[in-house]
Amino acid sequence: MPHKLLLVDDEPFNLELMAELLQDAGHEVVQAEDGETALAILQREGETFSTVLLDKMMPGISGFDVLKRIKSEPRLEFLPVIMQTAMGAASSVQEGLAAGAFYYLTKPFSRDMLLAIVEAAIGHWDRYAHFRELANLHVDALRHLNKATFTCRSHKEAQTVTALLAKTCAHPERVATGLFELLVNAIEHGNLDISFDEKSHYMAEGQWEAELARRMQDPVLGLRQVCVDFSREPEQMRFTISDMGAGFDWERYQNAEPASLMSSHGRGILIARKLSFDGLHYQGRGNIVVAHVNSGD
Repeated sequence: MPHKLLLVDDEPFNLELMAELLQDAGHEVVQAEDGETALAILQREGETFSTVLLDKMMPGISGFDVLKRIKSEPRLEFLPVIMQTAMGAASSVQEGLAAGAFYYLTKPFSRDMLLAIVEAAIGHWDRYAHFRELANLHVDALRHLNKATFTCRSHKEAQTVTALLAKTCAHPERVATGLFELLVNAIEHGNLDISFDEKSHYMAEGQWEAELARRMQDPVLGLRQVCVDFSREPEQMRFTISDMGAGFDWERYQNAEPASLMSSHGRGILIARKLSFDGLHYQGRGNIVVAHVNSGD
């Protein structure tokens, strides 16, 4: 099934150009030339979209106001919104981040950049939808789990652990999205020793999956494990994730440099911190992260 994307821009030429590029890549697109039309479409069929590409500067209802309306609706708040802007100022990017923007595209952008960022956003939406389906399974016993420890090495194992642990919370699909991102960070950047720049390079060269598989087969790196400790406390559920890597400069990513919004990856900590958990902090050199969800959330 093709993914359905909503394109919002007050300039018809920009709409047609994006529509052509995304349709050629196999996506279904719906176009809106202003914020009012976009909101009406989202009101009718918002759950059917995987991503919204939204121009920030539009007459009438601005793209920024549309973004805030999307993020204020529980049924749409996890829908990734890619903002398009001609302004690259840090303040503009930070404003969008605070309102819930998933990525920023600075005009003019290349075909490859557009497709890379759209694929990243769709991948995020697919994971959220997958965990939402898993959360509907009848596993009431997990609501009574008080303490547990799990280990995982691969993305597949991390997905299994995530799906199980998220069901301890009142809103499992919300927690699952961020928990999985933290586990992926621990596997890739911790245990497998892949830097942010290295991942950017491999993704740009189309070699990311091959490099990931190669490192998973490494006799040292491939045997490292990520440990997840879960504990239920009187006022919160706590998740402590530790990896066997050397650590990293976690403050750089937790403080959300504007450049991170214009990369095709590197959003995991922001997603976990802003959308999934009520609190998140790293310890020591960065190979231990503690996240919590308040009871009832």
